[in-house]
Amino acid sequence: MMKLYWAPQSRAIRILWLLEETGVAYEREIVDIRAGGQDTPAFRRINPMGKVPALTDGDAAISESAAICAYVAERLPEARLAPPVGDPRRADYLRWLFFSAGCVEPSFLQKMRGIELPKMSAGWGSFDLVMEVLDGALAKGPFLLGEEFSAADVMIAMDLLFGITLLKIITPTPAMTAYVERCTRRPAFQRAQAIEAEALAAG
Repeated sequence: MMKLYWAPQSRAIRILWLLEETGVAYEREIVDIRAGGQDTPAFRRINPMGKVPALTDGDAAISESAAICAYVAERLPEARLAPPVGDPRRADYLRWLFFSAGCVEPSFLQKMRGIELPKMSAGWGSFDLVMEVLDGALAKGPFLLGEEFSAADVMIAMDLLFGITLLKIITPTPAMTAYVERCTRRPAFQRAQAIEAEALAAG
């Protein structure tokens, strides 16, 4: 059985949501990051970076959110969270799946810290370019791959939600607002939110 190592109010909500989308049973273990639980030797054997989320599945241990998304989607094809190998849509799926860590997150840092870089020097170009590209993709809707929700939407929707509501660095376009609302209305997202709320209430 898959086991998710996570902490409330962290990026691990993405994988909590993803696993709820699969509909299969899985285990959860909270890592107390406030007390340094991520730096214990036992957890560092699972993720040497000492970060959540991390996932184990038998002898396999996976970290990095996009890698976990890719693993779970391929491990559970019946959940239909990724186009199968050979499907032309898989090209866009992979691009958006890795767009989060490769472009969105560094562009957030650039925006928050006011870092000035020539567009050609940054792998993500610029914050404005990342937002422009995302807005263009989301305007086609309803999801990144059209009618079909995928693990890539988990990554991108959470990035936008964080950027709009928590970090407050994104001025959302109508397409972004509609997309985030559409994704966060999904029952699996609502279940993930309830699990997180319960964990927070338990202290």
